[in-house]
Amino acid sequence: MSDAGYDHAEVERRWQEAWDDADAYRTPDDVEDPTYVLGMYPYPSGKLHMGHVRNYTITDAYARYRRMQGDDVLHPMGWDAFGLPAENAAKERDTNPRDWTFDCIDTMRGQMDAMGFGYDWSREVTTCVPDYYQWNQWLFKRFHEEELVERRDAEVNWCPECETVLADEQVEGEAELCWRCDTPVETRELEQWFLQITEYADELLEDIDDLEGWPNSVRQMQRNWIGRQYGSEVEFDVEGYGPITAFTTRLDTIHGATFFALAPDHPISEELAEEDEDVRHFIEHEADPEGDEPNGVATDLTATNPATGEEIPVYVADFVLSDVGTGALMAVPGHDDRDHAFAEKMGEEIVPVVAPEPEESEEPEAPDVSEEAFTDDGVLVNSGDYSGLDSETARERLTEDIESAAHATQYQLRDWGISRQRYWGTPIPVVHCHDDCGAVLVPEEELPVELPEFINTTGNPLDAAEEWKATTCPECGGSATRETDTMDTFVDSSWYFLRYVSPGLEEAPFDLERANDWMPVDQYVGGIEHAVMHLLYSRFFTKVLADHEGLEHREPFENLLAQGMVQLEGEKMSKSKGNVVSPQRIVEEYGADTARLFMMQAAQPERDFDWSEEGVRSTNAFLGRLKGMVEEFAADRPDGENDAVASYVDAEIDATIAIADAEYDELTFNEALRETQDLVATLRQYAEYTEPHADTYERGLSAVVRLLAPVAPHLAEELWDELGNDGFVVDAPWPTAEIDRDRVRKRRRLVENTREDVRDIVEVAGIEDPERIDVVVAPEWKYDALEIAIESDADNLIGELMQ
Repeated sequence: MSDAGYDHAEVERRWQEAWDDADAYRTPDDVEDPTYVLGMYPYPSGKLHMGHVRNYTITDAYARYRRMQGDDVLHPMGWDAFGLPAENAAKERDTNPRDWTFDCIDTMRGQMDAMGFGYDWSREVTTCVPDYYQWNQWLFKRFHEEELVERRDAEVNWCPECETVLADEQVEGEAELCWRCDTPVETRELEQWFLQITEYADELLEDIDDLEGWPNSVRQMQRNWIGRQYGSEVEFDVEGYGPITAFTTRLDTIHGATFFALAPDHPISEELAEEDEDVRHFIEHEADPEGDEPNGVATDLTATNPATGEEIPVYVADFVLSDVGTGALMAVPGHDDRDHAFAEKMGEEIVPVVAPEPEESEEPEAPDVSEEAFTDDGVLVNSGDYSGLDSETARERLTEDIESAAHATQYQLRDWGISRQRYWGTPIPVVHCHDDCGAVLVPEEELPVELPEFINTTGNPLDAAEEWKATTCPECGGSATRETDTMDTFVDSSWYFLRYVSPGLEEAPFDLERANDWMPVDQYVGGIEHAVMHLLYSRFFTKVLADHEGLEHREPFENLLAQGMVQLEGEKMSKSKGNVVSPQRIVEEYGADTARLFMMQAAQPERDFDWSEEGVRSTNAFLGRLKGMVEEFAADRPDGENDAVASYVDAEIDATIAIADAEYDELTFNEALRETQDLVATLRQYAEYTEPHADTYERGLSAVVRLLAPVAPHLAEELWDELGNDGFVVDAPWPTAEIDRDRVRKRRRLVENTREDVRDIVEVAGIEDPERIDVVVAPEWKYDALEIAIESDADNLIGELMQ
């Protein structure tokens, strides 16, 4: 049997051209409710990397599978084309971001075609063209009309290297580094435009429970990011400053509050710093909110505990954060680990006021909190009239009884600052009137506000575009200046999946009727690094559009797969480490089908896996062998009997189809492919053992070709054609079997157990080299008995058994 390789370049070119000529992947506008399969669109950086190849092979394989199942499929692709890297690349090369971006897009589109990805390119979207970004501007106006846009002074994260604002989510790690360039991030006070995502905090949180098709890890990351806490706000009277509000989830511990703490940037702290040298020195030189241990400085102030009337000392402390809670907190060292560590450092009193639940009829006993805090709920002690109450009841009652206390809910989620001081983004459609109109939105008929020519300068190039900046006020007609901030590029990706539905539409961002039919996305695939920002912002946009634009669904993505990394020797591939495997080289050397098949069989899609040249070579050899088998069959059709062996092979074909179908449906491609490769081995052994029965053997080859078609589409087309079929394999019906996966597994278990039994009997009987073993079975089990024989260790059992 031939093991020759094959001319992958010629095969792949031939079928890519044939698909193109036939417009094979086009999704007409009039299809009803297609299966929407989407990979997160890439930033056009110049070349596809292995992460891209894996992401898009997963979506392509699933889209092809659904299509062979008879679904209409929507499988589009586009470009997340705005962003700082293009601006930096243009500066370095003295070109402009637009030309650089379109060059990259052309290269990457060619590479995607070379990989055989079946996209409907007629739906391509590119976010940096006015036809797309005018709808970012239109949506900004809609959000503004619904009072979901605000402009205000804000402390922002500023990257001095990128010279722009970063969202909280773009500041990474304890060292607070910029996500793009690893420069330490500073804080600045700037006027910023915000989208009020906090208005949707509760719904964004509560709807996570219904996202059953999402990984639990991603759902939990979103819950943590939104960070809702129920508690109470309560006022402590600070000497000379009046009542200051603190937020606490543990009002039951208020009798144990032995000091009060303020954030370094709390207004009182800043006022104290002007006259108290120690406080100023602490704020400017020592405060480290990211540090491992809490630090602080004593003030001369005291605060009154509203539950006890006692005066307690006030500190400025770096573990109090102004953007969490109120920037002030009651510290209870007996029942909070951080407060405990700080109290020990400062020599403050540590008083237990909550005891563990006692056994029945016993009195609660105050815990020893000298070494560590007791942080659980329990029963109150040392708490006056409230002693003896359980924590929950005490919280309720104290909130009612303390005059200044009230139930409150706090969130970690902050409004989304979208202002960026960069050129290569969507201009914010606002002008600033020189008279009294203030910030005025550009009227809809004047959209899009297009970017001017690029000016290579430091800082924000739009500030230097004097002619572009000068304009007139839409309200009073007087002179005005355009807003020079552009939008965070996450705005572009928060609704792009809706644009694919009607990419050429000139009257609206998307065709509402079609969006309601086609959305939500049935299967979304992308990297885990987008688990918070992009997915949260997309969910927010979808909810706003459902409330105000008539969308009939409130979640954009029904099923989500967060794919794992492609590594080399256990390490993430990166240019800086010099451990990058180039997809282009692999395609040239082995072919796209080999690269795709190796990736999909190497691991479950959500797992990381190691790239292996040896694995690639053996995958390539497998495809070469399969091609040889099909060619040999087509050239010389065998003439064997439809005997018991053929029946066994037929049952194996059914078993493989049953398992592979269920595994493709669950996106566990590696399992489906292992089964398919096992079937190829069975067919090969069948042909080597005897003259195969032609129809059975052909059914096996036909099943294999179709089971591989989603992952190795070019060779599958070639072999489908060799087997004498009309039309494309991409349109062929998925093979069917009379058996389901569970039944196959039971049967295989029975076989394995019987083999074990036979081995045990031989061992117990002490026969070293048995000449024959008779297995007596009921007639309907004879094929399973044969399976034992064909898979067992002996060579001559098949003929014996079937006699």
